[in-house]
Amino acid sequence: MKKLHAGHLYWPTTLENPEVYPTLSTSIKVNTAIVGGGISGSICGYTLAQSGISAAVFERGSVAGGSTSANTGLLQFSNDVMLSELIDQIGEHDAVRFYSACKTAVEQLGNLAEKLPVEVGFRTRNSLYYASSEQDLPKLIKEYETLRDNGFDVSFWGPDDIMAHFPFQKSGAIVTGGDAEVNPLQFVQAVADAAVSNGLQIYENTDIVAHEALSNGKHLLRTSGGLEVEADHVIFAIGYEPEELRGQLVKAEINRSFAAVTGVQDKAALRSWHDDYLIWETARPYLYMRTTIDGRIIIGGLDEASEQPIEGETARHRRTDKLQEQILAHFPDLSAPLEYEWSATFGESRDNLPFIGEDPAIPGVYYCLAYGGNGTVYSMIAANILRDSIIGSQHPIADIVRLDRPSYIDNSKE
Repeated sequence: MKKLHAGHLYWPTTLENPEVYPTLSTSIKVNTAIVGGGISGSICGYTLAQSGISAAVFERGSVAGGSTSANTGLLQFSNDVMLSELIDQIGEHDAVRFYSACKTAVEQLGNLAEKLPVEVGFRTRNSLYYASSEQDLPKLIKEYETLRDNGFDVSFWGPDDIMAHFPFQKSGAIVTGGDAEVNPLQFVQAVADAAVSNGLQIYENTDIVAHEALSNGKHLLRTSGGLEVEADHVIFAIGYEPEELRGQLVKAEINRSFAAVTGVQDKAALRSWHDDYLIWETARPYLYMRTTIDGRIIIGGLDEASEQPIEGETARHRRTDKLQEQILAHFPDLSAPLEYEWSATFGESRDNLPFIGEDPAIPGVYYCLAYGGNGTVYSMIAANILRDSIIGSQHPIADIVRLDRPSYIDNSKE
């Protein structure tokens, strides 16, 4: 099993007695088999169960035990690729449709969180997206104008506005409304539990190692224990592993990033963080920060072109110490040291969009691959697209994120 993170994770400390699901013990038949029990698989399972579709999730480890625990829980409609840049890439109509779908997905995640019977740390937030340098200011202004002109909830702050709200100086920033934060581990566990109450089956410690498309149009999955799962539809929501089940169709750039969480900050000092805004920047790779409900700071960034998380504490601390320095550079009075830090694998597609939809070569096989910084938002979009596809409907943005989209094919030739 590929290691997806290394270090000392924060979110597992916030969840006592997580639900334990059985291991598959007999061969079964279902309408839809979902391979992967992280954010993508759990939201897909919930959405299908809510629609009355017989489905089962198969997770080789434990639910939310992979990348979910390393997720920092920022939910934003803006993407790693600016709207103005995405317009140049895929055209204004499609780019605005995609951004609008992301905004709707954040709202849907909030609606879902509100229905859950337990607290999952979901809070609506504004975001501050600042220019990392004077050279980035013109493109930030262009992005603000593009968002504004297309009806998104944005305002522009100059240096004086930023200084009036935060203890740091920047040449300009976009403030976006309609974003949010969440405790990803609590959220996925609660979504999975609610989905089971609606009829979803979940099997942990059940490793799917082979897939065969049958002549009758159905699909046969085999587990490492020799059991079989027959399904009309198969959704691969496995993110970065295992490649042997996906063949060579989907390719992503796999890198590693770093994140850290401080101790609980002094309440008086934390007042300098205006309204608990989510904070990020125009530089690529970018730095991002958020607060937690109990007064900690979560910070991430320092992406590196390597698939393997850093195991050694000394080498890892060299990176996370830089994250601590960035906290103090922005908020000099926030003195609580780092208490948790980790390195984690993440993926980015060549055209900055997720891969969602049916395999063009294998009917009935679908992918829910939410690559990029907006993985949880993409997972919500994917759940709706795949549900619609399974019931024979066409989701409004299915064509933008399909696996054989022109922007991906063109880029893959480079």
